[in-house]
Amino acid sequence: MSKLTLKVIETMLSIHRFSADSKIPDQIHESIFYSITKTDDEISVVCSSSIQLQCETTSTGWLGYKVIGPLDFSLTGILADLSTVLAQAKISIFAISTYDTDYILVKADKLKLASKVLQSAGHTILQA
Repeated sequence: MSKLTLKVIETMLSIHRFSADSKIPDQIHESIFYSITKTDDEISVVCSSSIQLQCETTSTGWLGYKVIGPLDFSLTGILADLSTVLAQAKISIFAISTYDTDYILVKADKLKLASKVLQSAGHTILQA
């Protein structure tokens, strides 16, 4: 796996769970960064923690990294490599993939350790 460049996302994020039949709140679009995923079972929303949403459950206190891309679809093992490095350091992640790249979220109190272990694995970390 080639070494990657990751940029720190310094906006505090929250991960929200809605029931699958919920209406997606409009204020999500006010967030600098947001991701909405809908499945048969649920709707997951990641957005700025400054946006308060009424939902089933929320996990707060997430920061993370953007893998500098765009990444070609023929590339393999990107998330596997990053998640393995972080798992070995006992750091849980929340991964988001887009057309162009991947995002790895970690709890804010683990960001410094995550940056250290990712750099030790040869990856470059850029501050926002």
